[in-house]
Formats: sequence, structure tokens, C-alpha cells
Amino acid sequence: MLPILAVTGLAKEARLAAGPGVEAVGAGGSPQRLRLLLDARPEPSCRAVVSFGIAGGLDPALVPGDVVLGTGIRAGDRRFPTDAAVTGALAERLRRLDARVVQADLAGVDAAVLTLAGKASLRAATGAAAVDMESHVAAAYAARHGLPFAALRVVCDPAGRALPAFVAHALKPDGEPDILAVLSALLRGKARPGELFRLARDSAAAFKALSACRQALGEGLGVPPA
Repeated sequence: MLPILAVTGLAKEARLAAGPGVEAVGAGGSPQRLRLLLDARPEPSCRAVVSFGIAGGLDPALVPGDVVLGTGIRAGDRRFPTDAAVTGALAERLRRLDARVVQADLAGVDAAVLTLAGKASLRAATGAAAVDMESHVAAAYAARHGLPFAALRVVCDPAGRALPAFVAHALKPDGEPDILAVLSALLRGKARPGELFRLARDSAAAFKALSACRQALGEGLGVPPA
């Protein structure tokens, strides 16, 4: 049986997603790099595509660690629907989690949304519950190849919390954190210790929930055979 293609941004997300029946790919938080990576595949060589990782909250009701199963991906003036059968199968696998699981649209963007105003504007324009930088690329790829698509994203930074500007440049191309960039931001006063503490706390909650989701989904990320 062909594997599931898990599309991620962070190296940590890719490591979590990988496993029996799953091939994980990521591009270090760069949608442009991700498009090139996916387009370079001579054939899809997978039976479904799943966007898997963390996201920024847009719905004010969501807190770090809440899980969003995408019903569709909104990007610009397009909406890519997710596969209802696959999403339903994932929801059933996640039913016993302690974390809150909601089904709602996700927004896909090519640049990080860092400010409260930016989050509020995107929420108003799309109605999406959360935002990330990979789901729209993965959805478009799946649509081009006629593959089932699903998205599972866990809220990290909530709608009511802005992110420091350095976050947009705090990843290496392989998706690993760029520690030197973080230290440089601190030294130049572009980041404050309190901001880093809150981000670390939110990230820990998000990855704890994402890890629980991965364990619950099991082989093939819980995607049923066609």
C-alpha cells in the first residue's frame, strides 16, 4: 500500500509524523520551498496527503493545545475542501483525546501572521479557526493529483497573542530552530525574555497535544484504505 504524505513545516513536526505508512516532508516554514519540493516529486507516490503540525490561532475561543481538523483550507480567494471521509476517520481516532478537537476551516498563508490586527483581519476575511504556512500548499498539491486531503493542526499561539517579529526568521531551511537567530534577536533587543517564555510555554502545550494526536492516529496517520 502506498504511504500517506504528511506535509509539515518544522523538523519536529516531521519527526512526529513519520512512521509506518507515512512519509513526512517539510520545508522549514517556507511555502515557496515547499512548492518546489513537492513539484520535484516525479509522481505523488502516496495515497493521500495530510497537513500535520502546529498553527496560529484565529478563533479567540481556542487556546494552545486545541486541535483543529480542517474542513477546508482558505487561501486568497480559493477554498480547498478536505476529504470528508478521511477527516471523519481522523475525528473518530481522536475522540478519546483529552484535548479539545474542533472541525473548522484553516487559513493558508505565504507569510507569517504575527500581529493581533493581522490575525483579526484574517479571521474576519476567512472565518478560519487557525492559520499555517503549509496547508494551502499541500491542499493544492493534492487537488492537482486527485488525492484525498486532510489537515490536522494544533493551536500554538492563540488569537489574542502577538508574536515577536524575529519568529519569521527563526528557522533553518531544514525546519530546525535557528538558535543563533534567536540569540541575536535577544542581544539586539528585538525579542524580550518574557516573549520567549510565553512562546516556549505555548509551543510545549501544542506539541504535547500534537504528540497525543499522532499516537492516537497510529499507522498511516489514521487514514483508512481507499
